[in-house]
Amino acid sequence: MKRIVVVGGSIAAVTAASWLRVRGFDGTVTLLSAETEQPYTRVPLSKTVLCGEATDSSTALPPLDDSVVVRLGARAVSLDTGARQVILESGEAVPYDGLVIATGGRARRLSPPGMSGERVLRTLADCVALREDLTRARSVLVVGAGLLGMEIASTCRTLGLPVTVVDREPPLRRVLGPFLADVLTSAARERGVVLRTVPGGVRLVGTHTLEGVDADGDLLTADVVVSAVGDIPAVDWLADSGLPLDQGVVTDSCGRVADNIVAAGDAAVVRGTRRRPHWTNAVERARVAADALLGENVPGAALPSYFWTNQFGVDVKVAGEPADLGEPDLVDVVDNSMLLRWSAGAAATVNHTMPVRKLRQLASAS
Repeated sequence: MKRIVVVGGSIAAVTAASWLRVRGFDGTVTLLSAETEQPYTRVPLSKTVLCGEATDSSTALPPLDDSVVVRLGARAVSLDTGARQVILESGEAVPYDGLVIATGGRARRLSPPGMSGERVLRTLADCVALREDLTRARSVLVVGAGLLGMEIASTCRTLGLPVTVVDREPPLRRVLGPFLADVLTSAARERGVVLRTVPGGVRLVGTHTLEGVDADGDLLTADVVVSAVGDIPAVDWLADSGLPLDQGVVTDSCGRVADNIVAAGDAAVVRGTRRRPHWTNAVERARVAADALLGENVPGAALPSYFWTNQFGVDVKVAGEPADLGEPDLVDVVDNSMLLRWSAGAAATVNHTMPVRKLRQLASAS
C-alpha cells in the first residue's frame, strides 16, 4: 500500500492521518477536506467562540506532519471502489490504495429548501454567522434541548439575551437520563432560560423567510431562531459506491468497511450499535480504523464511551450511557460537587475533578 487518502477535515480525519504516521506508514497520505479552513475542533464553537471569549483561530487543531498532504476546498462527491478513486466536485479523480472515510456530519435543518432565517451551529462558518446575529438580537429561540441546544442557550444567557428552548421531549433526558438532566435543567431555569416541552413537535413557519415556530398551535417568535436538532452523517457522496450505509457508513468492530476501506467519526457506525457522535469516540475509533487499514485487527479498548458538557456554570463529565438507567445507585455529594455511578454501566461527575480513565473504569466496574 503506497497511497492512503483520508476524506474529511474532521477530528477523526486528522487523527487517522497522524496515527498512520505514528504507526510507521511511510507512503503518501493525502487529506481531502471540503472546508476551506484548516482542520479545527468543533468543541468550543457553542461556548467560548460563540460568545467571543475565544478567537476563531484558537479552534485550529495542531498541524499535521509536513509529509501529510492537506487539500482544502476538496469536496468528495462520489467514490469508485472498482477503480479505487475518490471523485471531487471539480471532476478530479484522486487515486488511493487505502481509504479512510471521515467526512463527519452536517447540521440537520427543519426549514424547507428556499426558506431563509434558520440558524444552525456545526461549522466554524455557522458559528461566525450566528455570533454576528446575536450582536443585534434582543431574543433567541433554540429548537432542540439536547447538549448542543442547551449549550447555545447557556452562551446566549452569558451574553445577556433572553432565551427560550423548545423540544418535544424534556431537556437532555434522551442523552443524560432524568437525574443529570434535572441538575442541568434546574441550573438553566435559575439562569432565566424558558424551557418548553411540546410533545407534538414544532414546525418552522414562513414562506421565503422564517417568521416563527409553531409549537402545538402556539406561534413562538424571536430575533434569532437556532435549530439544534442533531446531525446527519455526511455520506451522501457514497450513495452509489456500493458500501453499506445505515445511519452512516457501516463498519465492523475495527472500522473496516470493505477491502482497503475503513471509516471513523460521525460518518461511521459500528454494525449492531448506534452512532456515537462524540469527540472522544471519533479520536479513538480513528486510531482503531487506521490500524485496521495497516493490517492490525484490534477492535480497541472496551472502556465505556466518554463525553462532557459545560453549561450554566455546571461542568458534567459522563462515562457510559446513563440515559436509560434511571436513578444512579451511588450519589456522593460535597457542596456543589457530585460523583455518580450506575451499577448497570455508567458514571458521571458534576463540578468534580476526576481523571477520565478513572471515571471510565468506575463506569465499567461491576
